[in-house]
Amino acid sequence: MAGSSNVPHKTSLPEGIRVGTVMRIRGVVPDKAGRFYVNLLCSEAPGSEAALHFNPRLDESAVVFNTLEQGTWGQEERGSGIPFQHGHPFDMLLIATEEGFKTVVGDSEYHHFRYRIPPARVRLLEVGGDLQLDSVKIF
Repeated sequence: MAGSSNVPHKTSLPEGIRVGTVMRIRGVVPDKAGRFYVNLLCSEAPGSEAALHFNPRLDESAVVFNTLEQGTWGQEERGSGIPFQHGHPFDMLLIATEEGFKTVVGDSEYHHFRYRIPPARVRLLEVGGDLQLDSVKIF
């Protein structure tokens, strides 16, 4: 698929994630995109636990949040509506708060996903699927 050669993108987080860490992801949703994902993984090994699986599904007009713990998916959470549109750029922030990961898309807070796995265990940020990724920055 054209424009997707830059995914999956992986950023190591050797220090884990602290309260106050901000991950900024900018990109474009291609015209025929189905779904893409952002994973915060606890190791670089395949099948690693995921403290956060963020999965916009344009084919379902839904955004799913979940964790993968010991090979098992947890209880799925869904945000309200979908803040991504085909053919449009997006600018999203994942912010580590005291309680969980706050997702901000554009200028609006979208969903707050409470921690199930401590953010200090996160070692890898992975972005992939149907998107054209412009940048990943961690502050």
